[in-house]
Amino acid sequence: MKLATIRTADGTRAVRLDGETLVDLGYADLGELFAEDGWQTRAAAAASGTVYPAESADFAPVVPNPSKVVCVGHNYTNHIKEMGRDLPSHPTLFPKFADTLLGAHDDIVKPAETDALDWEVELAVVIGKQVRRADEQQAADAIAGFTVMNDISVRDWQFRTIEWTQGKIWEASTPVGPYVVTPDEVGGVRPALEVKTVVDGQVMQQDDTGTLLFDPVFLVQYISTVITLRPGDIIATGTPAGVGNARDPKVFLLPGQTVVTEIAGLGACTNKVVGE
Repeated sequence: MKLATIRTADGTRAVRLDGETLVDLGYADLGELFAEDGWQTRAAAAASGTVYPAESADFAPVVPNPSKVVCVGHNYTNHIKEMGRDLPSHPTLFPKFADTLLGAHDDIVKPAETDALDWEVELAVVIGKQVRRADEQQAADAIAGFTVMNDISVRDWQFRTIEWTQGKIWEASTPVGPYVVTPDEVGGVRPALEVKTVVDGQVMQQDDTGTLLFDPVFLVQYISTVITLRPGDIIATGTPAGVGNARDPKVFLLPGQTVVTEIAGLGACTNKVVGE
């Protein structure tokens, strides 16, 4: 299934993609759906809800208000090398917040405080079952599906200190969506999918999620050891080589540009950069 949260005149709605239309599932958003026991059966069975045209849909973040967004840094070998670092023994984690998230087609507003706005395509894991200290099977079962995230980074603020968070949590900066795609449609809970970033038609990043150092199941296990993962929580699994900050000379996003972050089988976030 491909599931989404869309904005309507009556508020947000959880929907399922059926061909060229979106079927209302009877929930305000996917977070509310995933909190229900047996949500998979409910989502697959819904057939009589309001129908919306997919082509003109206004996509909200797939989960507008997750209890947490946990991001992983340094998880593709090529990206680690371009940043001049050693391969990590454990995942590098940092948080985002609900206020950081954007819909898949929303404008990205370049903050006036930076000239170092960068792109990062990421496979994001969406949690569909509460889990704590998960074993491998429990971790796999907790994955509702996958989506696309563009972990927009404010590099000059990120590198002010050795801790990255202040460069990662800018208001309304991180597109996520458009769909949550269930694992059965992408080859399971350890998918090998092409990831790509294109800025104004130029390919900037291109890799395969099969080369992740720490795969989605391991990340659910690891993070759930630290804190309870709840339905609707999001784990961003890291970005491959090709970020603007690692180029010589450095290249950053400017107002008027369009950045597309795409993952095969999941869809794309297509966002115009605008001035504040």
